[in-house]
Amino acid sequence: MKKNIFFLSSLLFGNFALMAQEVAYEEYDLDNGMHVILHQDNSAPVVTTSVMYHVGAKDENPERTGFAHFFEHLLFEGTENIARGEWFNIVTSNGGSNNANTTDDRTYYYEVFPSNSVELGLWMESERLLHPVINQIGVDTQNEVVKEEKRLRVDNQPYGNLLAEVKKNLFKKHPYRWATIGSLEHLDAAILEEFKAFNKKFYVPNNAVLVVAGDIDVPAVKKMIENYFGPIPRGEDVTRNLPQETPISQQINAKYHDPNIQIPAIIAAYRTPSFKARDAYALDMLSSYLSSGKSSVLYKKLVDEQKQALQVQAVNISQEDYGIYALFGLPLGDVPLTDLLSEMDEEIVKVQNELISEKDYQKLQNKFENQFVNANSSIEGIANSLARYYMLYGDTALINNEIDIYRSITREDIRNVAKKYLNTNQRLVLEYLPKTDDQ
Repeated sequence: MKKNIFFLSSLLFGNFALMAQEVAYEEYDLDNGMHVILHQDNSAPVVTTSVMYHVGAKDENPERTGFAHFFEHLLFEGTENIARGEWFNIVTSNGGSNNANTTDDRTYYYEVFPSNSVELGLWMESERLLHPVINQIGVDTQNEVVKEEKRLRVDNQPYGNLLAEVKKNLFKKHPYRWATIGSLEHLDAAILEEFKAFNKKFYVPNNAVLVVAGDIDVPAVKKMIENYFGPIPRGEDVTRNLPQETPISQQINAKYHDPNIQIPAIIAAYRTPSFKARDAYALDMLSSYLSSGKSSVLYKKLVDEQKQALQVQAVNISQEDYGIYALFGLPLGDVPLTDLLSEMDEEIVKVQNELISEKDYQKLQNKFENQFVNANSSIEGIANSLARYYMLYGDTALINNEIDIYRSITREDIRNVAKKYLNTNQRLVLEYLPKTDDQ
């Protein structure tokens, strides 16, 4: 009886949490094409102002890779009304924090301020858009910053080039084939006019979404937005005609030697569809089934029972145009990489031919329900989600109903995506090896 009462109370609490999770928002367009999303939450006196631009590494000239990430740094240099080096001082002196990040698909800037400084956040982001100062001293300064970041996070980091090597071999036509941080040689070769042209093309209001979330007075914030962003001229429409990949029909084999590692790794990577496709959600659930936690299939088999691996993982890396599904393993001792791959392949074949158990399926559903409840636990997270769902998925409402897609995924769907995408003739096998003195 106690068990049943506990189950019932857990169910009711879970349903209440899901109901309480719903995010209310308002969205509209300015005359210049900028999309605006407002979310009011007066539970704490903080506000996030953020702007996401639909520009990422995939929008770069193949001979000038790294521009999108470079601009993430460059546009903190200063504006006509914010002196060089003063951006961060203004933010911190007003009790705020800020950051930015870049992917292959978009660039995102945000500030978190006490709510009485919402106008300051809006002014600063409008300054970044309308009055950026792009000059040689800023380019030279940020070039050194990016070089140091690459040395720290990529060149001198164990396994730091792993994803870049996967992308290079898995994509032959699409610009996902190069690393988001790009080429330092390309940045060194670029002239000032090229940076200005990149800014003029992509940093326009009609290629951006502005989100203001938190303790706000909606009518007052709307007036501020119109004052600061309304006068910014509309730019030329950004059009994309990116090349499509030819389907992989036979296994691609590659090797890479990393001077920063002592333990080799094996990666099997498969090209998968956009994160907007329903299949991408099923692949998310499959990766969780295979390797999320110590009770997962691959961890339990290869790390706990057979003791063949130090680490094993299945991950679904979804992006706007294509995704990457990857199996990754670090062998224990002298276990051959080929043996590790064979053991992982064996589990893929099982999923392709047998439905996962009802018990495992329910565990997956519970896990994704919990992720949904926790996904927007902060104003900062809500702002990011609202921008991302609007810009990259074309559906802001996913912030509230994406869980319905996961709920609709069946055991048969999980089996079917394994059969459709995870075949040996459709993949890259990368041996990621230590570099020896003679290499």
